[in-house]
Amino acid sequence: MGVQLTVRPGRGCTVLEVRGELDMATSPQLREGLRRLVDGGDRQVVVDLAEVGFMDSSALGALVVNFKALREVGGRLCLAAVQPAVRSVLTVTSVDRAIQVYDTVQAAEADVPPTDDTAAR
Repeated sequence: MGVQLTVRPGRGCTVLEVRGELDMATSPQLREGLRRLVDGGDRQVVVDLAEVGFMDSSALGALVVNFKALREVGGRLCLAAVQPAVRSVLTVTSVDRAIQVYDTVQAAEADVPPTDDTAAR
């Protein structure tokens, strides 16, 4: 099974919706999709994992690499709507201690820090 990535604007962020299994075969797509967002200037990225039932270490690596890339440019990557099996992987590997995990995309959007533009209003 492949993976499908959909990018949409969120409230103060960009939401990357992921559907399918994240494994050695599909994690390069995730890594590249996130890299394109970072390179394109997105600084607040929410990864919606509601439709992901499986994630292996290669996908964790893709998330961590892009988490660090965003942090280096003053941005933030967080995860939302994580299914129990994926949450277990995040917990066992302690990735959930570095990358914030939210129950819903809406909760992640509500926690996006204001930008200079919105703070000035």
